[in-house]
Amino acid sequence: MDENRALTELIEGRLKPAVYQWRAPAMPSAGLAAASWPERAREAGWKVFYLNGRRARDKRSFLGLCREAFDLPEWAGRNWDALADCLRDLSWAPADGGHLVLYEAWDELAEADQRAFRTALDIFADAVEYWRDTGTPMTVLLSSIGVEVAGVPKLG
Repeated sequence: MDENRALTELIEGRLKPAVYQWRAPAMPSAGLAAASWPERAREAGWKVFYLNGRRARDKRSFLGLCREAFDLPEWAGRNWDALADCLRDLSWAPADGGHLVLYEAWDELAEADQRAFRTALDIFADAVEYWRDTGTPMTVLLSSIGVEVAGVPKLG
């Protein structure tokens, strides 16, 4: 299944929400009517979060990245437990279709701080499980171009 079809299957509820490795399809060329994948997800009622991990090389910088990307409330703590709690709440980020997280450059954290990366994956997996059987499931996509994560299935 190609990346575009996999995304369609996911946002239309025919594919199980999970943490996946995914290669984002190329953006449409200028002048084409096709919407980009984030626009497609938003049009289907999904709240899209984008984590650019290029500068997240340890626990502290990753938590800061999440605070910004998820627009976490001021009351949220700055630790793993707080992030896990917030991802199981999301009351400040309503969505009709679901919550879609794209985490790019995750390999920066994986290479620099393997323990923090594995903790982040565990937190994402727990959040996905929490939302799985609701009307607003969560899926996390680890952008994968050339680098793969052992034990994380591929989407597409």
